[in-house]
Amino acid sequence: MRAFLIFIVGGLLGVAGGFAIGIFVYPYIFLADIVADEQLQNATGTFIHADPADPIHYGKGSVTVYADALQTSADFEVGPGPKYHVYLVPDANVTPDTAVDATMYVDLGRLRAFKGSQVYRIPAGLDLKTYKSVVIWCEQFGVPISPATLEYK
Repeated sequence: MRAFLIFIVGGLLGVAGGFAIGIFVYPYIFLADIVADEQLQNATGTFIHADPADPIHYGKGSVTVYADALQTSADFEVGPGPKYHVYLVPDANVTPDTAVDATMYVDLGRLRAFKGSQVYRIPAGLDLKTYKSVVIWCEQFGVPISPATLEYK
């Protein structure tokens, strides 16, 4: 019986440790290596900390929007968490009180890494000028992690 308990406890600790290590290793394994052409930039923005009272969920770095793609910069970073997605949002100056999930946002997909350059395809035919922000959104808890207000050229 004692050996069985040791086996169960060891297994649980191993799974928890593997999960914790995976959260920190994931960004280094799956960083995007696609770079878009700077001549085709439509807009740029800088990610900010959505809720300064929350020290765990933060964001920093810049983002560039092209006609058919969105790219985070090499200095992009967000605090780790579950089910982060990249949204184009029609509202400017997104705050924790902004009802992003009630707007006509465009989900560009799940965040691939917590840091570094990443590229997300923008659907064809989208009028980019109607989208004023890029938001890293946590679908699990329905909160903005890091918004970036876009400045169009």
